[in-house]
Amino acid sequence: MAFELQTAPPIRAAQYIRMSTEHQLYSLENQAMAIREYAERRGYTIVQTYEDAGKSGLSIRGRDGLKQLLADVMTGQKTFSAILVLDVSRWGRFPDTDQSAHYEFLCRDAGVAVEYCGEEFENDGSMVSAILKNMKRVMASEYSRELSAKVSRAHLQQARLGFRQGGPVPYGVRRLLLDKDGEPRYLLGSGEQKGLAGDRVLLVPGPPNETELVRRIFNMFVAEGQSMAGISVRLNKEGVPSTYGYVWTTGRVASLLKSELMIATMSTTERRTV
Repeated sequence: MAFELQTAPPIRAAQYIRMSTEHQLYSLENQAMAIREYAERRGYTIVQTYEDAGKSGLSIRGRDGLKQLLADVMTGQKTFSAILVLDVSRWGRFPDTDQSAHYEFLCRDAGVAVEYCGEEFENDGSMVSAILKNMKRVMASEYSRELSAKVSRAHLQQARLGFRQGGPVPYGVRRLLLDKDGEPRYLLGSGEQKGLAGDRVLLVPGPPNETELVRRIFNMFVAEGQSMAGISVRLNKEGVPSTYGYVWTTGRVASLLKSELMIATMSTTERRTV
C-alpha cells in the first residue's frame, strides 16, 4: 500500500519594509529580497506588503504603511498569521523603546507572530530573545540620537560658513551652486536641488531690479512709514511682480521685512568662520 507524504501548507505572511532615505543601504528592494529568501526557507508565502518609503523610524507619524498594518491586525481584517520584517530597526527606532515593544505585543495578542528575518536570534518569546530585542531597540534608538546630533552639528557648521541649509529663498536672492572646492558652478532654478553630496549652496544677490526693489520696500516701510498692506497695494497697482510673477500680499511684504538675511543677521556671499 503506497502512502503519499503530506506537506504542510505554507504559512500566510505579510511583510513590512521601511527605509528613511533613498541613499540607505537597506533599500526596499533589498529588504524584500532578504525577506523572500527567509520566507522560502521557513515555509511562508507572502500575501501582502506594507511599506513606508522615505520615512523615519523615530515616530509612527507619517508611516501610513505601519499604521495600516496595525489597523488590519487589530480590526481582524488581516489575511495572514505572521509579519516578516528585516530587523528590529526596520520596525522602528523609537526614542522610547517600549513603543516598539508595544506594537509587537499588539500583533502577538491578535494572534500574529512577528519575525525578524535578518537577526541572528529567533523571536520565540524566550528570555534570550527578549533580552536581545531590547538591546537592539536601545541600540537603534541611540544610533538615531547620535546621528541626529552629528547632522545638527554639520548643518550648524555649514551655516556658519555661509552655506544654505534649505528653506524658502526670499525675494531678491538667488542660490549659487558650488563644487566641493568652493568654485561656482551655476545658479539653481526654482525647485532645483544639488545633485552631489560634496556640492554646497550659497545665497547671492539676485538681479539688480530685484535688489533695488528690496531697498525701496524697506525705505517705504521705515522712512515713509507705510504699512505692509499699503506697500503691497502700491506695488500691485504699479504692476511690479513678486517672486515667480505672483502678486504682492501683506504676508510676502512681511516675510521680506522680517527676513534675517535682509536685516543682515545672515550673510550671503560673505562666509563667516568661528
